Amino acid sequence: MKSMTGYGRARKIANGREITVEIRSVNHRYYECSSRIPRTYGYIEDTLKNILKSSISRGKVELSVTIVNMETSDVKITMNHDVAKGYAFALRDMSDVFCRNDDLTLAVLSRMPDVFTVRKKPENEDEITGDTAETLKEALTGFINMRETEGERLREDILLKTKNLKEMLSQVEKLSPMTVEKYRKRLFQKLSEILDGKDIDQQRILTESAIFAEKIAVDEETVRLASHIRQLESMLESDEPVGRKLDFIVQEINREINTIGSKAQDVEITALVIDMKAETEKIREQIQNIE
Repeated sequence: MKSMTGYGRARKIANGREITVEIRSVNHRYYECSSRIPRTYGYIEDTLKNILKSSISRGKVELSVTIVNMETSDVKITMNHDVAKGYAFALRDMSDVFCRNDDLTLAVLSRMPDVFTVRKKPENEDEITGDTAETLKEALTGFINMRETEGERLREDILLKTKNLKEMLSQVEKLSPMTVEKYRKRLFQKLSEILDGKDIDQQRILTESAIFAEKIAVDEETVRLASHIRQLESMLESDEPVGRKLDFIVQEINREINTIGSKAQDVEITALVIDMKAETEKIREQIQNIE
């Protein structure tokens, strides 16, 4: 299990270049990736994003890449002789026309447009792409490790809250049958007061109790709720991304708890339902962080 929050960084020196890659991510309902890559190396973007997509299923991911050339041997500077001579002759001619001293210097001449040509040797795109991809994979290892560590913490916390949920459900299952008996006794007492010692129709009391029992019965809901909780626990042990499935099963858990609360006619069960809803909400908040 992995959290959607993570960070990874790697630095690599290869083929005269210093390559630094950073990956960070935060919670997001789906997978979304943005990148900051030098414009000169835009051709590596698709390769890097494909690597990320194959390893990350959910989260808002930010990729940052910097590439620094540590060698200058791939740059060649040449002088345009004809252009330089043309400027020199033109400047001396200007000196003669305006009767000024010839103060032509190399510094002046070097600042003239197009005197020098700077040529950069073509870079090996495949080499750069491969080196950057390797650096990304190193950063991705740290990134995933951080996600897994945080994911394990979330899993343990959810399991603890699930245990609390199961204990409260067990109490509901014990209290539910007692609710009918309490109702039968209240009904008998009420009729005794109304009839004031006259004979009480026991069959009628049993019939009313049965109708009430059917009305407030939560057996089906507690069985489904127990099943949903077992499914949740099973998903927490999965090696696959389960964030969306967990979100769905928690919605089902919450639905069953709401139904129990609407049917129950007992103060103790109502209090338990409130606690169960609060615990389920805590689980839901944690699940929002899971990939």
